[in-house]
Amino acid sequence: MGIISQFLGQILVFIYENLTFGSYGLAIILFTIFVKLLLLPLTIKQYKSSAKMQEIQPLIQEVQRKYKNDPELQSQEMMKIYKEHNFSPTSGCLPTLIQLPIMFSLYYVIREPLTYMFNMTKEQIETLVNQLNQATNGLPQINMKNIYFQIEAALRSGKLDVVENLGFIKFDLGKIPKLNFTEDVATYLPLLLIPILAVVSTYISSKMIMVRTQNSKNSKNSKNQKQDDMSTSMNKSMLFVGPIMTGIISFQAPAALGLYWLTSNVFQIIQQYLINKLIMKKKEDSDS
Repeated sequence: MGIISQFLGQILVFIYENLTFGSYGLAIILFTIFVKLLLLPLTIKQYKSSAKMQEIQPLIQEVQRKYKNDPELQSQEMMKIYKEHNFSPTSGCLPTLIQLPIMFSLYYVIREPLTYMFNMTKEQIETLVNQLNQATNGLPQINMKNIYFQIEAALRSGKLDVVENLGFIKFDLGKIPKLNFTEDVATYLPLLLIPILAVVSTYISSKMIMVRTQNSKNSKNSKNQKQDDMSTSMNKSMLFVGPIMTGIISFQAPAALGLYWLTSNVFQIIQQYLINKLIMKKKEDSDS
């Protein structure tokens, strides 16, 4: 993933220096949208594969019931179904397998800008941090054991300007969102919007996916009610697990990471809506 992170880091620094003229927040937003658009064909392919799987699911369940005592014949009959419907069981997995390394690499780019945006070696980063700690100017020491220390170091060194001034409101994307009324309220209070909106957008995105999946199952009149009930229960659990995990991480990481997460979720919501309306709905109409 190091090579991917280096590549994505150069894209982010190009956007930061040339397209947003030093606005790190806007650079993260444009960068996230760019990567999401890059992955859009794979995402559409994954949705189509999922819809196809839902379509043939009743046939698969019938074969599993009919040949439950003959695994070999069951496998042969399922392969016939796949061939008749021009479906590959691995078609839905491939887009995910391709996207996962990219998404993890994005996380490292945001977390370690000195390494992936500015191509600094470990020794150069240590030297920079030591210099910044010697000239503290009343600021707390940068702890290199903190996994997000590079964002703070990039901010103090002037390599990144992570402070977004929106009139009287100031977003310091290098700080971790928290309730801290002993310091600048105008800085910490607006930061709370990022994790809150990230949690809400994660819930909405998960809800849209769950509704879509449930509607597909209902439209197929599945005979395996027990399996469907278990799947529905799992989906409902994930509906809350995702937002909870988003909230926990957003309150432990610098706001820059939360902004990336929020932008990604908003794009996902819009993408899900358009795919449902323009692609999946069109397919359903053609099948009916």
